[in-house]
Amino acid sequence: MTSAVTRKAEPGLRRAHIAIATVFAVHGSVTGNFATRIPWIKDQLDLSAGQLGLALVFPAVGASLAMPLAGRIMHRFGSRAALRGLLALWCAALALPAAAPGLVWLCGLLFVYGATSGMADVAMNALGVDVEQRKGKSIMSGLHGMWSAGTLAGSAIGVAAAHGGVDARLHLAVMAVVLVPLGYVACAGAPDIHPELEAEAPPRFALPPRSALVIGAIGFCAVFAEGASMDWCAVYLRDVTGASAGVAAASYTAFACTMAATRLAGDAVVRRLGPVRTVRAGGLLAVVGGLLVVAADAQPLAITGFALLGVGIAVVVPLCFAAAGHAGPVPSQAIAGVATVTYTSGLVAPAAIGVIANASSLTASFGLVTLLAAGLVVGAGVLRPAAGRAVAAPSGG
Repeated sequence: MTSAVTRKAEPGLRRAHIAIATVFAVHGSVTGNFATRIPWIKDQLDLSAGQLGLALVFPAVGASLAMPLAGRIMHRFGSRAALRGLLALWCAALALPAAAPGLVWLCGLLFVYGATSGMADVAMNALGVDVEQRKGKSIMSGLHGMWSAGTLAGSAIGVAAAHGGVDARLHLAVMAVVLVPLGYVACAGAPDIHPELEAEAPPRFALPPRSALVIGAIGFCAVFAEGASMDWCAVYLRDVTGASAGVAAASYTAFACTMAATRLAGDAVVRRLGPVRTVRAGGLLAVVGGLLVVAADAQPLAITGFALLGVGIAVVVPLCFAAAGHAGPVPSQAIAGVATVTYTSGLVAPAAIGVIANASSLTASFGLVTLLAAGLVVGAGVLRPAAGRAVAAPSGG
C-alpha cells in the first residue's frame, strides 16, 4: 500500500485478486440477505415508516464511527488477519437485527451491524486498491461488481425465504453460520501487508482531509440513492403498489442485479469513456429511474425505475474509492475518509425517506432521491483523474 511496508509471503496477483473479489461477494451477501427481510422486521415490531427510518440510521452511525479504526487494526495485526477478523464479525452480525425485541434494541443491534460492516468495508477496499496499483489497471468497479453479485445472491435467498414465510430470525442466523467460515477461507489469499517497525500507527480517528471531502461529495449523492433504494424499495413496492411480500423483495433483487451487471462491466466502460463522462451518463439514467419510481402506479414501472437507479449509480462509489486510494500514500486512511463522507448519506437517507414519508408519502421521498441523482451529472468533474495517474484514470474524462 505504501513504500513503508514489508509484504510477507504475499500471494501472486491473480490469487490475491480472486481472494479480494470473493471477500467483496461475501460482504455483499450479508447486505442482500438483510435488505430483503426489512419488511418482516417492520411488521414483527409493528414499526411506523418514521420508526423504521430512525432505526435504519444506526447502521450508518456505527459504520461512520468505526471506519477510521480499520486502518489502525490493519497496522497492528497485518492486512490479512485484520480483514479475516473484521469480515467474520460482519457476517456474524447478520443474525442480530431480526432478534431485536423492540425498537430500542433494534437501533442498538443495527449500530453494531453497521460498525462491523464499515470496518470490513475499509479493509477490503484498501486491499483492492493495493492489488489495482500492482496490476496497473482499473479493477475497483469489478470488485464492487462482485459485491453487488453477492447482494444479488443474498437477496435471492432472502426472496425465497420471504416467499416461503420463513421466520427472519432463523433465516439470518443460518446465513451467518454459513458465511462466517466462507469469508474466513476467502481471506486466505488476501495480501498480507505489515508495517515496518518504525512506521507510525494511523490515528484512531481523524477528520477527513479536504481531498476526501471533495471526492466524497459526489459519492454522497450516489450512496444516498443506493441506501434509499436498498432499504426502502421492498417497502415502496408493498405500500405504494400493493405488491406481495415476494414481489416486494424481488424489487431489491432487480436493483441489485442491475448494479452487479453494471459494475462487472464498469472497468471496461471507465477505460473507454473516463470517469467523468461515465458518471454523468449514469447520473442521467438514475434521474430517469427516479422519475419512473415517483410516477409509478404499477409494480413493473416501479421495479424498472429501481433497476435504472441501480445502473445509474453503480460505478460511482468504486470510482470514489479508487480516486481516494490513489490520492495519498496510505489507502486505508484515504478510503476511510471518503467512506466516512459518502456513508454519511446512510445517516441521512433512511431518516429522510422515513420523515418525508410520514409527512407526505414515499413517492415524495423518492423525489428527493431523484434530485440527488441529478447531482451526479453536475458534480462528476471532481473525479477527473490527476495528471500522470496511470491506474484507474483512463482518458476522456
